[in-house]
Amino acid sequence: MSNTGVFITGAAGFIGRRLVAALAGDPQWQPLVAFDLRPVPAAERLPGVVYIAGDIRDPAIATYFLQHRPRSVVHLASVVAAGGDPQRDYEIDVKGTENVLRACRDSGVAHLVVTSSGAAYGYHADNPVPLRESDALRGNEDFSYARNKRLVEELLAQWRQDCPTLAQTVFRPCTVLGPGTSNQITAMFRRPLVLGLTGTATPFSLIADSDVVAALAQAVRSGQSGQYNLAGDGTLSLRQIAQRLGKPYLAIPPFLLKAALWLLHALGVTQLGPQHVKFIQYRPVLDNTQLKSAFGYVPELDASAVFERYAGSMS
Repeated sequence: MSNTGVFITGAAGFIGRRLVAALAGDPQWQPLVAFDLRPVPAAERLPGVVYIAGDIRDPAIATYFLQHRPRSVVHLASVVAAGGDPQRDYEIDVKGTENVLRACRDSGVAHLVVTSSGAAYGYHADNPVPLRESDALRGNEDFSYARNKRLVEELLAQWRQDCPTLAQTVFRPCTVLGPGTSNQITAMFRRPLVLGLTGTATPFSLIADSDVVAALAQAVRSGQSGQYNLAGDGTLSLRQIAQRLGKPYLAIPPFLLKAALWLLHALGVTQLGPQHVKFIQYRPVLDNTQLKSAFGYVPELDASAVFERYAGSMS
């Protein structure tokens, strides 16, 4: 039996739901399987979509791959927040991806699309600006989120050598913003003032959720392989973000923020520690030339338009 259809992990997430909706109406991608740890309520399910509640860490995921025989797999399931349980995060990001790769191989999947992260480059003072796909993926050993993204990319690279019949499209998104986005980054924008750090402008590469979904859908339809930074044109600094929000901007020395996070972490107020200061201090600025020229996708919104669209949805 030849493989057809698309299997999406993390399908109940912020991007996953939108991608399922984008592909659901096209009979070319049947069966369309939406797989997530979180069950999707019946009222929110789309016709023609097979919904499965399951864990990518469970080897039993291979059973669903063999049952539905997808041609393409879009692997979105991952840890999206920094500062959680390091061992659990590793098991989800790295071991979960390894499970998905094995299931792809054993069920004859032809094409795997993966969302990695710009965090795979790591948060380093000497990062090139901008970062290109040919630059080193260094992660950060003391920052599990970035370390795991690097490990996932190393795993994918090994599988490109060992299993060349499985084509891979790997996207490295920057900060994703859309109406209603709520995460550790957007929490910075919702405070009474925008807090930054002295000695850095903290430029944010931004990409709209709609552009992420469109790029993923294009990857499914074209089957084109490669590794691509996923970012809109331009950047916005925290000072510029504060101006657009009409809020005051305060830059403090990094050592003060490290001390504050150490104390708050010790008191159990936050999961973030001093090592996470680099998350703001050394933001990766992503070059999108390869995305536009080699992959053939031009983001509709630049960084400024992405933020204005997000800000317009803030209550």
